[in-house]
Amino acid sequence: MTTEVKAPPPSTKSQVQRSFDVSDFPRVGGLEEEWRFTPIKRLGDLITATCLTGTAPSWKHATLPPGVSVKDVETVESILTPFDRVSALAYGSAADVTLIEVDAETSLNEPVVLVREGEGGPAAGARTFVKVGNFAKVTLILSQTGAATLADNIEVVLGDSAQLTFVTVADWDAGAVQAQHVKFRVGRDARVQHVQVSLGGDVVRQFTSVEYAGRGGDAELWGLYFADAGQHLEHRQLVDHGVPDCRSYVGYRGALQGKSAHTVWVGDVLIRAAATGTETYEINRNLILTDGARADSVPNLEIETGEVAGAGHASATGRFDDEQLFYLMSRGITESEARRLVVRGFFAELINKIPSEELRERLGDAIEARLAKAGA
Repeated sequence: MTTEVKAPPPSTKSQVQRSFDVSDFPRVGGLEEEWRFTPIKRLGDLITATCLTGTAPSWKHATLPPGVSVKDVETVESILTPFDRVSALAYGSAADVTLIEVDAETSLNEPVVLVREGEGGPAAGARTFVKVGNFAKVTLILSQTGAATLADNIEVVLGDSAQLTFVTVADWDAGAVQAQHVKFRVGRDARVQHVQVSLGGDVVRQFTSVEYAGRGGDAELWGLYFADAGQHLEHRQLVDHGVPDCRSYVGYRGALQGKSAHTVWVGDVLIRAAATGTETYEINRNLILTDGARADSVPNLEIETGEVAGAGHASATGRFDDEQLFYLMSRGITESEARRLVVRGFFAELINKIPSEELRERLGDAIEARLAKAGA
């Protein structure tokens, strides 16, 4: 006899279940709102297991500058109480925690780069904790490559008046599967700019959440993704405004090409009753390059107070602008080159937010290679 799996009743973002114990979360059937776009079966053990036994790829780095340290520790007090099954699985399965610390008042002109290179093997869980001290100013780039089936949590704490540019790159091999949760806690008058890049992997599902620990916090979440044939790239955000006079901005852009290429963007902003003076905006734009690709885009605002400085959202999905192509081609540019110029222009704003020339060039080359593959 087949038992019908029913979706649970809807709840607001402030009421969702939270637990460190994976057994507290019901079996995922795929009808739940937070999972309805995700190809559940392709997540494999990340969605069905109660514990992951594989060895997670570790972070590698060159010589670290003064004021920055990276070490593995047995445990650290978590700022992320999981509100989905995979995040709880990552918490319970991680053998240790990679602790990245930036001392207070440290100011660095060059980015600190860490690389995680997977070598395959059984599914694994991982935890990374980033602590940025008061008045520090730093850029951290976390790049992920290779083969892996990985559930991981990254927790980032910014001290008061700290400034962090945080770049995460998912450029996995073709068969990789990742479900990741990045959580930011932003201190008083602190500012974080997160640039999330997703290119490689079979299924990559990334959830980013933000909470504020003091007035004047500022969070900007930027995303760049390019899905090729058969890829599923999913990005979700929850910006939780619970403190007065804080700001957030979310801007994600994606391109898709090839049969069954699928991207998902779900942006949630919660403005609690105490968060007067909040200013927030979120926007998602998708560019579909070929037939057979699909982009789902869902912006949401949940507002519990009428005293906000501003709140809004927007979403747009479409194909090439024929007028842009005509304008370029009328000046002697071939159609294929015109298409490349349009796509480069579409991504230029986000690429230029990455404070690393080497990474900007690498991403530009990767986008060019994908366009050439499709004959654009």
